[in-house]
Amino acid sequence: MLKQLSIYAENKKGNLQHITRILADENINIWGSVTNDSAEYGIIRMVVSDAEKAKDALEKENFLCRLTDIIGVEMDDEVGNLNRLLQTLSESNINVDYIYLSFNRESGKPVLVFHADETAEVEACIAAKGYKVV
Repeated sequence: MLKQLSIYAENKKGNLQHITRILADENINIWGSVTNDSAEYGIIRMVVSDAEKAKDALEKENFLCRLTDIIGVEMDDEVGNLNRLLQTLSESNINVDYIYLSFNRESGKPVLVFHADETAEVEACIAAKGYKVV
């Protein structure tokens, strides 16, 4: 099961670079990321090489962070594969809160990262339908 690091950060010049510098200084690799912002604050969601270490390092610098279980599904890079996975989730009555993409560094294949309730059950469901959960 993947852990996602969510960082709640003030929307100001240089703040994202400050976060990435902290992670680089801790030798933490960012495997996937998405940023949602508003006028004053944003949420930066990341899959990183060491989520606990990243959380600790960022909290020492006064960033508010949270770890969340998420699901990663490796897929072939083919037209329609994302649609097929989303259709499978829909048919299984699984609601997806948000998605973003990463890739498997070993296989070079895309990895769809998403959040849904009941993570373990969702992983078991989609694995039973032939998807490769990472």
